[in-house]
Amino acid sequence: MRILLMESFYGGSHRDFALGLAAHTRHDIHVVTLPARFWKWRMRGAALHFARTIDNLSSFHGLIATDLMSLSDFTAMCGGRRPPALVYFHENQLTYPLAPGERMDLQFGFTDITTALCADRILFNSRFHLDQFLSTLPGFINRMPEFKPLWAVETIRNKAGVLYPGCRFDADLPALSPPPAGPPLVVWNHRWEFDKNPEEFFDALDRVDRMGVDFRLALLGENNQVVPKAFLKAKSRFREKIVRYGYTKSRDDYVDWLRKGFVAVSTANQENFGIAMVEAMRHGCLPLLPNRLSYPEILPKEFHADFLYRSQDDLVQKLAMMLLHPDRFVAQRSVLSDMMARYAWASVIDRYDRELELLSMIGN
Repeated sequence: MRILLMESFYGGSHRDFALGLAAHTRHDIHVVTLPARFWKWRMRGAALHFARTIDNLSSFHGLIATDLMSLSDFTAMCGGRRPPALVYFHENQLTYPLAPGERMDLQFGFTDITTALCADRILFNSRFHLDQFLSTLPGFINRMPEFKPLWAVETIRNKAGVLYPGCRFDADLPALSPPPAGPPLVVWNHRWEFDKNPEEFFDALDRVDRMGVDFRLALLGENNQVVPKAFLKAKSRFREKIVRYGYTKSRDDYVDWLRKGFVAVSTANQENFGIAMVEAMRHGCLPLLPNRLSYPEILPKEFHADFLYRSQDDLVQKLAMMLLHPDRFVAQRSVLSDMMARYAWASVIDRYDRELELLSMIGN
């Protein structure tokens, strides 16, 4: 089949998803993109751009859109020529946390709603994400003063499902090497942005350091804006412990840092799947994750007691224990790494191909 994939924000996990799907599917996926900037304008204007620049929609058996585009606007511009559409929600604007000082623009939430209503099939990247969206939706609609379309909740629910994004690693990897000698390496491999909550991460490191616990620190992850103050302060505070500061463009170098790591920590306030932590575990890092968001879903239950924390104090205690007694935990690295193979593109692609085949049958 020939499938059109429209990605209005071609960067980060959105880019990886488009590339991974196109590379692994048995179908022919034609990808059209816009750069990953000005996300608010992408939600408002990307549909108009794609509707005017994509030729011969009738040559496609189906199309895929992601959440940072108005599918309802695109549908209206197509004049009834649109093939069946699947929307993949990486995030949504009803539940995404606001930046400090920012007020919610209700129009973006309504764009998510009309996009979902126009889709023939909707997929979310985790059960947590789908449940959170559906549970928030009635309250959002009830903000309307009258003529509230509460029927939309069940309409969306009835065509929504969950399908984890594929990850950029092989289903079969070489055996893990033992951790390097010396103090254990703590890894941060998330975006340098407010929703990943770096302040609590550095607070935990500061408290562990004051206990006299030794470690080294690798601060990875992308930063597309001004370096946040938390990282500037950390660069000075932990200057003798930092062995890597900043994003590495080389995928091989990034993986090499993960394979050197002992523990990867998340303090996120927003995470609908958690590709960064899945990658870290796959390449040998042990996780420390908050007992919230999608993390209890992606981490196998037998590891919850050791690697999910319930408070900042619990994070500090667990991190200190792992760094002081790494030998107690090191055997779990290989077990967790093997379990993360379930998220490789090779492991999930058959389900994606089946979704596309079902999509193409709509209207036939």
